[in-house]
Amino acid sequence: MTTDPHFWTVLDTLVREAEVVIERPAGTPHPRFPGSLYPLDYGALRHTRSGDSADIDVFRGVSGRHDVTGVVATVDARKRDAELKVLLGCTAQEAEAVRAFLSWPGSFGCLVLPRGTQFVQGGP
Repeated sequence: MTTDPHFWTVLDTLVREAEVVIERPAGTPHPRFPGSLYPLDYGALRHTRSGDSADIDVFRGVSGRHDVTGVVATVDARKRDAELKVLLGCTAQEAEAVRAFLSWPGSFGCLVLPRGTQFVQGGP
């Protein structure tokens, strides 16, 4: 699959110019689903705006790096909502953990779109 390099360049700029704030560290229970634990640090890019009018969501890999390694596209049929979440410094295994965390049976779907082969090498 080919992607437009301009998309990634613009996203790099957005991430570089925003403050990454981690709101839920890895292992924190989801507020509405206490049995689901966040597999990675989860937060947002401050002073940005996503499709839901909130800050753009991010998942940060254990490397702690802020380089963009992919995005996650989610669709919620019940809320009639779709949005992108940014993967920062993630390995392929971490991206898969995010996909599994966000893939709920029924009306919620998730797809990981890697940035070429730029997932961080290694893993937890």
